[in-house]
Amino acid sequence: MKTRVTNLILLIVLILFVTPCYGEMYKWVDEKGTLHFADDLSKVPEKYRPDAELRKPPKEMKEVSVPEAQEKPKTVPGMTSPPVKTEAAGYEVPLFRRHELWLTEVVLNGSAKHYFIVDTGASFTLISRQIANELGIPINDTTPFIRVASVSDVMLTPLVTLRSIRVGKAEVENVDTLVYSMPSYQGLLGNSFLNKFKVVLDSINGKMTLYSMQGTPSPDRPGGFSRDYWIGQFKFYNRNLEELRRLKASYEGRGSQAELNRINNAIRYFEGQLSELERKASFAGVPRNWRE
Repeated sequence: MKTRVTNLILLIVLILFVTPCYGEMYKWVDEKGTLHFADDLSKVPEKYRPDAELRKPPKEMKEVSVPEAQEKPKTVPGMTSPPVKTEAAGYEVPLFRRHELWLTEVVLNGSAKHYFIVDTGASFTLISRQIANELGIPINDTTPFIRVASVSDVMLTPLVTLRSIRVGKAEVENVDTLVYSMPSYQGLLGNSFLNKFKVVLDSINGKMTLYSMQGTPSPDRPGGFSRDYWIGQFKFYNRNLEELRRLKASYEGRGSQAELNRINNAIRYFEGQLSELERKASFAGVPRNWRE
């Protein structure tokens, strides 16, 4: 089922869950902050192998809370203990298995509840045409379209903005979303939502934990976000604009004015999004070399 879905939309499903295993396990974190597990070091991408952490089999592991308790440091009389840096509490979300896929409940625009496939490798969140109609989202001549490749064709697909998506208690506003109907599923939760969080997937306990990428603003975290986050955001919009401009050039002269209008709408949309990102970056004091 996973292969069929990804072949339809050519979005690589990179859901790598903790699998039940009684041998050695390797834990690693990718550049997006997503936690992965593998039962063999050869299955860890080469660039992450030096930092991969070997986990002992469950029978050898101690029953401890997270984070694991450590011996309390001794303090000198009259001196206070240094503050301990802890990660902000995450949002735990139940996962539900269907065939080879994992789904979670999402709330769209504050009211519409659906179960979406979780895909940490998809650039965009997807909703079906039926959900778009239910939410009163119009698809017309002013709607931006972007190119999506299927196993047999390349098509222009509507791009809309959802007012909000909530997963558990984690909520993101103004989420870029593609309207694309998939067999048997109402939608897919992709990185237009998930990239606002560090995502930890745990199939053993059937849950996903979302840790906000936004922390306390500081000189090295303008606006509360890291260098990698800002660079990733600018690359995303610039890459889409480059692709759309190439697509526009290929359509010009073909006499296909309707498709050309849709592409022009998409270019204007992404130019607007990039302009807004520039405004936010300038306000936060993001260095210029993080915006390329």
